[in-house]
Amino acid sequence: MLKEIIICITIVTTIVIGNSVTQKYTTESVNEMVNLLNDIRTEIFDNKENIDISNLESEIDNLKEEWEKRHEKLAFYIEHDELEKVETNLTGLKGEIEGGEYGEVMSRLEQSVFLLEHIEDKYKFNLQNIF
Repeated sequence: MLKEIIICITIVTTIVIGNSVTQKYTTESVNEMVNLLNDIRTEIFDNKENIDISNLESEIDNLKEEWEKRHEKLAFYIEHDELEKVETNLTGLKGEIEGGEYGEVMSRLEQSVFLLEHIEDKYKFNLQNIF
């Protein structure tokens, strides 16, 4: 009987620690990506008249690089469909910026932020997500 209790406690402890670590990494990843998206938003919409294309492309490249780095670890425990939606939006954002279609950029920015925050909320450890 004691052996089974120790095994159960070990399993529950492992699950709680694992969830804590993955939730922390997810929150850090989402916050970093949202900050980068907000930097792009600021660059575009604060300088509507004089948009520095090279600086904007550099920020997009940083965003894509950061996403690729974080995507590898997030893919271990988050549904690939969720990550694919974010990747699709980021790719569309890059294409619209490179094409100079700044009217659609705000929509893509908001969609990307929403999807990232949705992922964070979906994988939080709370009563709503358990039941």
